[in-house]
Amino acid sequence: MYTVPVVLQVIIMKHKLYAEKVNMSIKTLKGIGPKKALLLEKIGIYSIWDLLYTFPRGYEDRTRMCPVSTLTDGLVCCVNVIVASSVIEKKIKPKMSLYIFHAQDSTGELSVKWFSSPFNRTKIKRGMKLTLYGTVSVNKSGIEFLLKDYEQYGENNKFGRVMPVYSSTAGLSQNDLKTAVKQAFEIVGDIPESLPEDIVASNDILPLEKALYYMHFPDNYESLSRAKYRFSFEELLILCMIIKKTRQITNQNTSVRVNEYKCILDFANSLPFELTDGQKKAVNDICKDFKKSVPMNRLLQGDVGSGKTVVAACASYAVFKSGYQTAVMAPTEILAAQHYETFVGFFKNTDIRIGLLTSSTANKTLVYKQIQNGELDIVIGTHALIQDKVNFKNLGLCITDEQHRFGVKQRALLAKSNNNPHILVMSATPIPRTLSLVVYGDLDISVIDVLPTGRQKIETYAVNNSLRQRINGFIKNIVESGSQCFVVCPLIDTSEKLDVLSGAEAYENLKQYFPEYRICFLHGKMSNEEKDEIMEAFRKKEYDILVSTTVIEVGIDIPNATLIIVENAERFGLSQLHQLRGRVGRGTKKSYCVLVTDSQSQEAKERMDIMCKTTDGFKVAAYDLQMRGCGEFFGTRQHGLPELKVANLFTDMQIFEKARDVAEKIEKTSPKDRSSYDELHRRIERLISDIDNMKIFN
Repeated sequence: MYTVPVVLQVIIMKHKLYAEKVNMSIKTLKGIGPKKALLLEKIGIYSIWDLLYTFPRGYEDRTRMCPVSTLTDGLVCCVNVIVASSVIEKKIKPKMSLYIFHAQDSTGELSVKWFSSPFNRTKIKRGMKLTLYGTVSVNKSGIEFLLKDYEQYGENNKFGRVMPVYSSTAGLSQNDLKTAVKQAFEIVGDIPESLPEDIVASNDILPLEKALYYMHFPDNYESLSRAKYRFSFEELLILCMIIKKTRQITNQNTSVRVNEYKCILDFANSLPFELTDGQKKAVNDICKDFKKSVPMNRLLQGDVGSGKTVVAACASYAVFKSGYQTAVMAPTEILAAQHYETFVGFFKNTDIRIGLLTSSTANKTLVYKQIQNGELDIVIGTHALIQDKVNFKNLGLCITDEQHRFGVKQRALLAKSNNNPHILVMSATPIPRTLSLVVYGDLDISVIDVLPTGRQKIETYAVNNSLRQRINGFIKNIVESGSQCFVVCPLIDTSEKLDVLSGAEAYENLKQYFPEYRICFLHGKMSNEEKDEIMEAFRKKEYDILVSTTVIEVGIDIPNATLIIVENAERFGLSQLHQLRGRVGRGTKKSYCVLVTDSQSQEAKERMDIMCKTTDGFKVAAYDLQMRGCGEFFGTRQHGLPELKVANLFTDMQIFEKARDVAEKIEKTSPKDRSSYDELHRRIERLISDIDNMKIFN
């Protein structure tokens, strides 16, 4: 069911007719029948509003026309040619063909290619004059042109302009989306401004109506740039105002006093290893927070394997010594069980009582009672910790691991405790510090940037399927040496639409190639009990090779695993690849990561290159941010912040600083002059309310 967006709820107050129009179903548009409506809904478009605010994922410059003689390798451009041959089909795989025809202009010749069948080959005939759009490849054979689109010369329906490219789904063409968006603008008519007039004027930003149109149909790259600037500024202004408001609310609370923080030194000295300088600094930061009367809200950030858990244990020890309980929330049962074992090991020589609570816990009623009576000092679990039946006697510290996996669920736990407990958020997703200050604006930040002694650097290689025999030989060497291996695939089962190696295929292939090895298959469709059993067996070295999907992405700790092979690596994000790589190199043995891809795209090559050149998660994250933007990377909605659709904090820091200055000015405006900002303040309050009232469970 469609829900009216918060921004629209505010606009309704002043512009009821406009609100009624943008809230209309997409089914009211011409050419959108039940089938196309379902396809649009599949990509999140239910209303006219959704259509207008579903911006293109990219743009193509189809204004650049180049003669054949000027074409260079890697150039993306348009070219006017005459077709010099009929189209030939070459079968590459059972479900894939390569189509080729030759063409020329007055300056030279080229061969035009495309894979599969996005174009009707029978429509392209010798002697036709065509305008082509695509990517140039220059090799020993001459000039090749990988075709993305074409039309007959002179039609100018798809060329001579900057063209939007939308995220779509099978059965829904780019033309379907462009036609629907044009209709939406015609239906809506005048679009009211969503920002105060003085902010629009003094910051030289486009009015909303013009910016919205240019996002979909820019006249040129200058108009597109100005439209993006407007939306980036608005998103970052809202972000700054919400961060300020959240911080004010947090600082109004009084928290528990943790006075016994000096005991942490005794606990640290009892460990069989010495804390790194980064870990010591993080502990000191936490102790300074404990001295304050307001709740700690701290992000503990560190790359994979940097030792965040022992810092969390130090904080838990101080809280225990001060008479309070600690809750530790992990995103999966496997990770919760792993944390439980780690904490039990850390505190084996103390009188701390530790419990585990997940959906699989057999004696939940007993654990609920122990938590409520204060018989457990540290409780480790999953979302089961925030069920209504869980009531802490004296909660002093809440630790969340990989907090982006929980989102607003953390708030539910806090709301049930009168203590206003301290908050420690742990994240292995490296974020450049300046960006952390933005996205975690209501949190203080500690960074562990040094790996513990003995951790091995992971050697990373990118290869293609032509080296399959060598890959299998590598697996053999690893297993014969007594170590274990992960093989990660993007899908569980074989797909007819995607030419990728599924987990099921890889599992069967490996069983045939290595009949003497013990091989298991782990995936997300299994029950939690099945997953736990397989992981525990792998941990105990009962299997040599674990084939898996990304269910192993976060936190799995198998020190004996020294090789991870990622199939179709181009289908994973950079940060995801870095997390997967972190499943090995957790012991003292030399470890390796092999990324397998046949992709020839420039973006895929650049991503594989950065993975091979560095194991520094912060460098990987910076590149990922530059490529993908911040909305998807941070999952800002899950952090209690609005989604960033246009703004990219990696490239838009100057816009952010300007937006922050405007937010400061609004904050300092005297009450008698604040009426022009009333609507903007209501918008911020509604956004915060919307986030706070989100359902924890569907």
